[in-house]
Amino acid sequence: MSLSKEIKRRRTFGIISHPDAGKTTLTEKLLLFGGAIQEAGAVKSNKIKKGATSDFMEIERQRGISVATSVLAFEYEGIKINILDTPGHKDFAEDTFRTLTAVDSVIVVIDVAKGVEEQTEKLVEVCRMRNIPMIVFINKMDREGKDAFELLDEIEQKLNLRVTPLSFPIGMGYDFKGIYNVWEKNVNLFSGDSRKNIEETIEIEDIQSHELEKLIGDKAAKTLRDELELVYEVYPDFDREEYLEGKLQPVFFGSALNNFGVRELLDCFVEIAPTPRPKESSTRLVKPDEKEFSGFVFKIHANMDPKHRDRLAFVKIVSGTFERNSPYLHVRQGKKLKFSSPNAFFAEKKQIVDISYPGDIVGLHDTGNFKIGDTLTEGEEMQYKGIPSFSPEHFKYINNADPMKSKQLEKGIDQLMDEGVAQLFTLELNNRKVIGTVGALQFEVIQYRLEHEYGAKCSYENLNVHKACWVEAKDPKSEEFADFKRVKAKFLAKDKRGQLVFFADSAFTLQMTQSKYPNVKLHFVSEFEKAGNSKSEAGK
Repeated sequence: MSLSKEIKRRRTFGIISHPDAGKTTLTEKLLLFGGAIQEAGAVKSNKIKKGATSDFMEIERQRGISVATSVLAFEYEGIKINILDTPGHKDFAEDTFRTLTAVDSVIVVIDVAKGVEEQTEKLVEVCRMRNIPMIVFINKMDREGKDAFELLDEIEQKLNLRVTPLSFPIGMGYDFKGIYNVWEKNVNLFSGDSRKNIEETIEIEDIQSHELEKLIGDKAAKTLRDELELVYEVYPDFDREEYLEGKLQPVFFGSALNNFGVRELLDCFVEIAPTPRPKESSTRLVKPDEKEFSGFVFKIHANMDPKHRDRLAFVKIVSGTFERNSPYLHVRQGKKLKFSSPNAFFAEKKQIVDISYPGDIVGLHDTGNFKIGDTLTEGEEMQYKGIPSFSPEHFKYINNADPMKSKQLEKGIDQLMDEGVAQLFTLELNNRKVIGTVGALQFEVIQYRLEHEYGAKCSYENLNVHKACWVEAKDPKSEEFADFKRVKAKFLAKDKRGQLVFFADSAFTLQMTQSKYPNVKLHFVSEFEKAGNSKSEAGK
């Protein structure tokens, strides 16, 4: 098949939401329709020993939350769909932000009872900044929750979106009768039986016809007609161009756990969602249909299989085809690498692939060559940008609790930091190691994984730091900078790439430092040297 045909049948998207709105459940139901898994493992019920297919780290299984982004692919009606399931928990937001650099569109899941929650707001903001097309799925309609119109208002106000419902609920919670599909003009009745894989749909061309009463009763029929009239009057008609530009967001209602309303979402998604999009690199805009291969690492995952110590670097293919055993240039290191067993992910199975196309995610076995954000090409010198490290919010000294295992500890910390779980800083003064994370839960994850995957024990000591800022001196040889380094010597550290970092113990210290040393710039994002326009300076 030709390259352009393969590109046209690819859809790569991420699912984002607040924890517990039902992302992982939705992911599984989508896989179910794609025939990729036979039965769905409800994430929290202990009865099913399977555990949800997409939560594959031990901690996730115990806590019932997704901690790492997982990649799943399936085929549906001739379309190859790649899903990136992201962690909703705020302590793992950084992983999610990185994943958003690798998706072409997004499905936002919202819990009908809780409405828009803070984590959803943050993630949607990132998508809006990048103009990623979004579809909203309002989940858990079989429970009591907010009124549909109230929810749509909330989405418009809190998330700044322009919405248009493409399906509409008939009743909710106890009275939930089903969904009227605005997109295909038919009624889908809810049986409340989750064992049935696919519900019956009944075509109703004319909403005024008496068949409606027969199906859902007089009262519900009247309410539905009134509500739909409102929908058609108040909300704009769906326009695909506007959706693709990120200016209009279609909304669907359903219940992922009961597999209801998911097929409508999928059918519409396959029809309207964007195929792989071009991406900006350091030198030019790269289009997917170019012959030459290029791609970038957006995530590194160590020890996916506890039996083998392996690290997989996840690469999103931007252009051309990626072929097994071909040499590709690792731009940062300037050397060519060959990959004999690139993995594709098909639900729970990894399989070796000979050829992958733009939009696909490939897992490459890595012996320590890759860092997050690395670019691979067929020889062109360019780098994809836009994968930032955020300034951590929590800091602790890390100590070795078992002197016999110091080598294992070093290796473990090194690999986990490459994976981007947290950031490692080394104090200039005494070389003590400090770990900075975006969320407090990560310390637990690190400790757990060091012990179980590397056999090393560590302990933490608190460190009072308000923010870590990357230091940029206008003139590194100036006296002002030398004075800064002398006065602040206790608070200076280097990050893993050797960049100078300043630990400020309060917001006040930050302001004072900025006013005392105007030519020393402090940044909250480590990518300042590459990103010309997205500088976020401290104190602004």
